[in-house]
Amino acid sequence: MARSDLTRRQFIAAASAGSLAAVTSGTIPAYGNLTNKASKLAILGGDPVRKNKAWPEWPYWDDEVLDSLMKTAKSRIWCRIQSPSGTVPTFEKEYAKLTGARFCVATGSGTQALHTCVEAMGIGPGDEVITSPYTDPGTIASILSARALPVLADLDPASYQLDPDEVERRITENTRALMPVHMMGQPADMRRIMAIARTRNLKVIEDACQAHLAEFDGKQLGTIGDVGCFSFQSSKVLACGEGGAIIGDDEALMDRCYTVHNHGTSRRGVTETIGPKYRMNEFEAAVLLGQLSGVIERFRRRNENAAYLTTRLNDIPGLTPQKLYEGTQSGSFYLYTMSYHKEQFNNVPRATFFKALAAEGVSLSPYIARGLHREPWIDHILDSKVYKTMYSAKRLREYREQCACPKCDQVCEEMAMLWASGPLLATRQDMADIADAIEKVWANRDQLTQV
Repeated sequence: MARSDLTRRQFIAAASAGSLAAVTSGTIPAYGNLTNKASKLAILGGDPVRKNKAWPEWPYWDDEVLDSLMKTAKSRIWCRIQSPSGTVPTFEKEYAKLTGARFCVATGSGTQALHTCVEAMGIGPGDEVITSPYTDPGTIASILSARALPVLADLDPASYQLDPDEVERRITENTRALMPVHMMGQPADMRRIMAIARTRNLKVIEDACQAHLAEFDGKQLGTIGDVGCFSFQSSKVLACGEGGAIIGDDEALMDRCYTVHNHGTSRRGVTETIGPKYRMNEFEAAVLLGQLSGVIERFRRRNENAAYLTTRLNDIPGLTPQKLYEGTQSGSFYLYTMSYHKEQFNNVPRATFFKALAAEGVSLSPYIARGLHREPWIDHILDSKVYKTMYSAKRLREYREQCACPKCDQVCEEMAMLWASGPLLATRQDMADIADAIEKVWANRDQLTQV
C-alpha cells in the first residue's frame, strides 16, 4: 500500500510551521477589510457573499479506498482472527506507525475503545473516573458500562476543555483515572492533567476520538497518557462509518486491551477474563487503509485553512475562536469552533446570527445543546439498584449536589461551529468566503434587529 513519504519529523514540521504557529507569529495576513463590508444583508434582500458553491463531500473516498475494499472482499478474510496479516492487523501496525505509538488495537467504535481501556485497567464498581460534561455520550458510556462512576468536572470556557483546577477539586479516594477529551480535535491542557495524574498516581485515558494526528509538546494526542482512543465514525477526519482504535506503549496494558476487546480471549487463544466482542471488521480497516496515503496532506490543509480563518476572525470581537493551550503544535480540526458573544452583536440571539450568516451562503451551528450534567442518565444511575449497592448513600447525594457545571452551560450557549472534516479541505477562496460572510454580518449587525 502506498504511504506518505513524510518522515515523522517532517510531519511535525508540516503540521505546525505555517499553520497554528503562523497564527501567533503573524505570518498569515488578514485580508478582511471591515470598513468595506457595509452593505445590505442577504437575509434582508442584499447579495449574498457566497452563491451556489458546494463544499468538499464527506466521507472521503477515492480509487485507493475502492481497491482496498475489493482486495479484502476477494481475500475472503473478513474477520481479524482469520489471519495475523489480514486487513485489521495491517491497519493496526500502520496506525501505530502514523501516531508514533508502539501498539494499536482496532475496535468497532471509539466508545468501544474507551470502554476496553477502562476494563483493561481494572476500573469497575466503586471506582471513579473524572471526565468532561461537554462530549459525546460515548465518553461516559465507556465508564458506566464498567459500572464505575463518571465524575464530571467543569470546563475552561475559552478552550471548551476540562479545567485542571476543577479536575483537582473532583478527586476523591476512589478516583482511579482521568479521561480528558480533546474537544474539536484540539489538545486539552495535557501539561496540567499529566502533572495531576503523576502527583495522585492516577491513570490517564485520552479520549482523542476527535483528535487524529493532532500534536502537543512534540507528541501526538493519544500517546501522552497511558492510552489514547480514537473514533473513525463517518463524520471524523479519518472515517470508515464506524470503528475505533486504542494506541499505547505499555505492552502489558495493550495486551490486556486486546484480550478484553476479544471477548476475554487472549492472543494465546485462552479465555482469561470478562470482555465484550469489540473487534473491528476487515472491511472497516480496508476503508481506513485506503485513505492513509493522503491523510497527512489533508491534515496539513485543515491546519492551514484553520490558521487563516483564525487570523481573519481575530479582529471581530463578537466571535472568539477556540483557545489553544501553550504546547499545541497542530490540531485535528474535526470542528472549527468559536464563542458567539451576543452583547457584541447588539444582544441579537445566536440563532438570528446563524440565520443571517446562512443567507450569506455560510452555515454555522450550535454543537452540544446541553452538557451531560443536564441529561437524565444521572437520575437513572442514582436511582438504580446497581449503583445504590456499589456506592454509599452519602457519596450518591454528594454526586448529585456536585453535578453543576456552569462554565459548560456557558459554552453550550455561546458555541458557533463549522463542521470541518470536509469544509476545511476547501480552497483558500472558500475560507475567504467564510471570513467575508462573518465580517459582513458583523459590520452590519445593526441590521440584525430587522431579521
